[in-house]
Amino acid sequence: MDVIAQESTEHFASGRLPKVGGLEMRGPVQIDWHSLSELPIERGLFARNRIVAADRKVPAHSAFDMLRTKLMQRLRQNNWKSVAITSPTPGCGKTFVSLNLAFSFAHQNDYRTLLIDLDLRRPQVGKALGMKDAASMEAFLKGKSSVADAFVRHGYNLAIAANKQPVEFSAELLQSSEAKDQLQRIQQVMAPDVILFDMPPMLSNDDVLAFLPNVDCVILVAAAEHTTLSEVDLCEQELAANTNVVGVVLNKCRYTIDKYGY
Repeated sequence: MDVIAQESTEHFASGRLPKVGGLEMRGPVQIDWHSLSELPIERGLFARNRIVAADRKVPAHSAFDMLRTKLMQRLRQNNWKSVAITSPTPGCGKTFVSLNLAFSFAHQNDYRTLLIDLDLRRPQVGKALGMKDAASMEAFLKGKSSVADAFVRHGYNLAIAANKQPVEFSAELLQSSEAKDQLQRIQQVMAPDVILFDMPPMLSNDDVLAFLPNVDCVILVAAAEHTTLSEVDLCEQELAANTNVVGVVLNKCRYTIDKYGY
């Protein structure tokens, strides 16, 4: 297992249809991304919530650009599209990584990116983005609301599905046939190049294991001086038995080496 990125928190002031979980869909895009509601962004929100990849002037964005490029290469090499992002325990920063990776991907003008909040027990994506009217992921995964209802757009190539409230029996919902049908529906109507799923911490419940059959690969986010090696090892073994482990992102590192003067 490789450490594919190390992040420091000290800096912060086309019509192609992908496959998800091994299922490939073909056909024309059925929804105009420009028709999606645009995500309203409060001034200063990104800086306060450390979404540094949205602003190319913030030096810390380069760590996420490096992660994005390495991940993109792995996705293309293996014809993968869907990525689950999880952590061993709460507090490791997996939503922070998910958001910054999504906004880094958004700088690739020819790449359509989806970020979906599937931390159904403790949703954080909408809160981090200041969304006061996020959709219900429970309703969407049960087929009771449309793709247009679930997603908002940032720019023209990043769409985000946040979740407004916790969901009971989330593991059962994540492995339901209705949820699988909705994932296929996303492919059919949105034709994304990559789908990032912000998942719960995997040692807290069985939600991640329940959902893994739907994804091509997974990133594990560990927190420096917080996550233990035994926790990483346990998660890696569980994940590797069910999907492809791309690597580990080391978050909350207090030290950086500015070796090359950038």
